[in-house]
Amino acid sequence: MNLAYALNVDAQQSEIARDFLAGLNARPKTLSAKYFYDVEGSRLFERITRLPEYYPTRTETALLRRHAGEMAKAIGTDVELIEFGAGSLAKVGPLLEALDQPRAYVPVDIARDFLVDQAARFAARYPAIPIRPLVADFTQPLMLSSSGVRRAGFFPGSTIGNLDRHDALVFLRHASALFRGAGFLVGVDLVKDPALLHAAYNDAEGITAAFNKNMLARANRELGADFDLDAFAHYAFYAPHRQCVEVHLVSLKRQRVRVAGETIAFQEGESIHTEDSHKYTVSSFRALASEAGFQPRQVWTDPKNLFSIHWLEA
Repeated sequence: MNLAYALNVDAQQSEIARDFLAGLNARPKTLSAKYFYDVEGSRLFERITRLPEYYPTRTETALLRRHAGEMAKAIGTDVELIEFGAGSLAKVGPLLEALDQPRAYVPVDIARDFLVDQAARFAARYPAIPIRPLVADFTQPLMLSSSGVRRAGFFPGSTIGNLDRHDALVFLRHASALFRGAGFLVGVDLVKDPALLHAAYNDAEGITAAFNKNMLARANRELGADFDLDAFAHYAFYAPHRQCVEVHLVSLKRQRVRVAGETIAFQEGESIHTEDSHKYTVSSFRALASEAGFQPRQVWTDPKNLFSIHWLEA
């Protein structure tokens, strides 16, 4: 198995400190959702995907299992498959098994240790397919070798919903250039009953709350911060006018926190905005993909129209 690293540890640590300080000194305070995913955060998210309230993973997985053959036919033969935000590599199996003579599989994720561990396990399951994990921030242009092979993309989990419309458009434009000659398979969460969305982001076991607070715990571990996790509350709600779930951490008291050598003041009730999860209709996402330079083709949805998977030709 070949391992590739787009970010070295020191550079990544400096970037985290810079981003945390910039976000916490902003008004309103905000932190990037990409910092959920250290090893602990990745493990917590895997627990979220198994919760009864969290419909996206099981719905998308069922779609992949049911339609992998059709998706593989759309992708075509002899491609290098690149998966963005690969995490535990839990969804790509049916697609890889259905592909005709895949050249390689490149899982991309920012959580280095978790990715390398999962890729090693995955390589044992698929010894005939070269597995080449790439540690990188997929929201930035990827540094890939000029192999000359056709490349197709796979972006499950509706992670694209974490990007606002402008950033999603920029991301898709980069992808349309990267996958020219093949295309992009993208999982997209759909607009639905707000009660279902509220339950999915406020589970009864409190795993999502722990996942959200882990961003502060990560700052404690990696930046020498002194966040008291009990002094912050998880808060997630659906904003229908934005068709978006907003996720926050709310300070329960007036307090001061040390982060990377700086003191950050919080007022009681002040929040850190940690995530947006935008929802789309099938037509609104197809329009966005068209604007980015793709030709939207097949769309697969579940019977309840909770989730969709789109094939976009580049």
